[in-house]
Amino acid sequence: MTTKYTEDHEWISVDGDIATVGITHHAQDALGDVVFVDLPEVGKTLAQKEVAGVVESVKAAADVYMPVSGVITEVNEALRADPALANSDPLGAGWFFKVKLSDASQLDALLDETAYAAFAA
Repeated sequence: MTTKYTEDHEWISVDGDIATVGITHHAQDALGDVVFVDLPEVGKTLAQKEVAGVVESVKAAADVYMPVSGVITEVNEALRADPALANSDPLGAGWFFKVKLSDASQLDALLDETAYAAFAA
């Protein structure tokens, strides 16, 4: 499984042609306590960098962007019910949605962990 990062502070973990997407530790730190998430519809096709959802905290609201193009296959209903999962476990139980990749080559333009850490520093 490969994990990549965007400059908009999303992470994407790829397993075959399905990828799981969420926000990074840096993003949830900057937002503060997450109180609401708006997740995309299952079956919706979205292009890379298109807004897929919204995360709202006590301090601000931020768009969640598609790291790659694809079709939404699943959303995290547990996150919808308990948005604080985005704070407590952003890289695990706090994932946002899963997407079936339409162009895996788009992953090549994303940051690896080392490059993202340097970018976010």
